[in-house]
Amino acid sequence: MTRFLWPRSLGGRTALVLLVSLTLVQVAGLAIHAFDRTDALRFAQLRNIAVRAISIYRTVALADPDSRDEVVQAIDAREGAVVRLSDAPPVSTIPPAYPELQRILRVNMQLVPMRPADRPRDYVWLGGAAAGRLMIGMRLPDGTWVNVTVPMPRVRWLLSGTFLVAFLVMTVAAAGLTLWAVRRLTAPVATLAAAAERLGRDLNAPPLPEDGPAELATAAAAFNIMAARMRRLLADRNFMLAAIGHDLRTPITRLKLRAEFIEDEELRRKSLADLDELEAMVSATLAFGRDTLSDEALASIDLAELLRTLLDEAADAWPDAAERLAYAGPDHLTVGARPIALKRALTNLVGNAVKYGGGARLTLAAHDRMATVLVDDDGPGIPPEEAERVFQPFVRLEASRNRETGGVGLGLTIARNILRAHGGDVAIAARPGGGTRATATLPR
Repeated sequence: MTRFLWPRSLGGRTALVLLVSLTLVQVAGLAIHAFDRTDALRFAQLRNIAVRAISIYRTVALADPDSRDEVVQAIDAREGAVVRLSDAPPVSTIPPAYPELQRILRVNMQLVPMRPADRPRDYVWLGGAAAGRLMIGMRLPDGTWVNVTVPMPRVRWLLSGTFLVAFLVMTVAAAGLTLWAVRRLTAPVATLAAAAERLGRDLNAPPLPEDGPAELATAAAAFNIMAARMRRLLADRNFMLAAIGHDLRTPITRLKLRAEFIEDEELRRKSLADLDELEAMVSATLAFGRDTLSDEALASIDLAELLRTLLDEAADAWPDAAERLAYAGPDHLTVGARPIALKRALTNLVGNAVKYGGGARLTLAAHDRMATVLVDDDGPGIPPEEAERVFQPFVRLEASRNRETGGVGLGLTIARNILRAHGGDVAIAARPGGGTRATATLPR
């Protein structure tokens, strides 16, 4: 249940917490306002009842005793008040009014101007809001009781439509402002995440703007410093590799020249072969280093056309395997990539399939925002435990050390580095029907 109710994004979680807090605050404010409004409405209701009751008493008290019955009948009863003259106080099954209600009624009756001698000698209070009516008995100086019964309905503050409309308008407005503020404040976080993903594809990506709130500006500045350090470290490494390669080529060339003067034919042949292998390893190592930090710009590439071109080149390089080269997929599929680097990565995969599997069948498909290239061959396959190790530098499953059949063990490493630099990946596994399948993915 928590997985469904608790958002995964920072903005969603922040918005949810703020909206729940806002709802609780609004409910608390509504409750406080309701209690205050109920008290105010009840006080006004009791004041009107008290003023009306004492006014009725004063009218009856000032009238001639012989004409009091006529006065009672003439009293305005538009509000439903019932007035009776009796020799005894009101009697009813309803309980007496609670003391606080009696106090409020008595205080409000004192506000009506009357001579102290004319005020009631005694009071009887029965009922209240729970009973739906209030019975007030007031004794005249001659002992006669003026009994007034007044309706007293419960105070219903929710019947105020304007109050509910105002509450809903405030809640919707506050929720809208909360969502807008959260969206604005968390937008730089999304920008930082996009910049981190872009840096993984392109180390030469432009730096982040160092503006906005202090914390986000500090994070952007730290990110830019980190990116600059990464570029500098990789540049230093490439410079070191280039310097080593340059320094090694000269002695290798000298050794080749000296090997030509070896009189023993077998020894000369082995020496030259070893030097050729050493030179190939140096060249592959330098190429591996250069692929890590490339200045090549991203461009739109027709991946389907590129795969068909690779098969044509493979057919020229390995004429015997031309009949076992095939392509299946859409006629056109555009992706954003570095053309030279991507071609090299896919060339390595196709070359491995032809050299070790005798052919290559390429299948191109598009799924959501990813393009998938399957490179299948009919070779001996690959053990499951070796499927990941073959991507390590200088690892070769081919037993011989012949460069024509085994290379130096950097082809798959270079292919994975290039594809991961583009935001994709490559994996190798044995096919159920025999052979090997390399699965390369690339963002569209």
